[in-house]
Amino acid sequence: MGASARKHDVFQAIADPTRREVLRLLAEKERPISEISAHFPISRTAISKHLHILSEAELVKGEKAGRERIYYLQPEPLTELRQWLSFYEQFWNNKLQKLKYIVEEDE
Repeated sequence: MGASARKHDVFQAIADPTRREVLRLLAEKERPISEISAHFPISRTAISKHLHILSEAELVKGEKAGRERIYYLQPEPLTELRQWLSFYEQFWNNKLQKLKYIVEEDE
């Protein structure tokens, strides 16, 4: 599924702090929804909705294992985010170089 076919893009998916924390948890290890939910003060249903958005952005995948689903991280779509950010690094680097020059000139 290409980026344009996704219902939610990576940027929307990671905009929410709860979803970012879910990704962090899944980066440690794959987990069932019950284990993910235990980390949050919100309902399992709310976590399920967050997982659905992350799945639509192709950042997580859930596979049936017996009676439950085990979720795991699929980090590949984060490359899109890294590429977008790397474009702007040139501006940060330029500003840092200018600041270094100014500070060294004052000395």
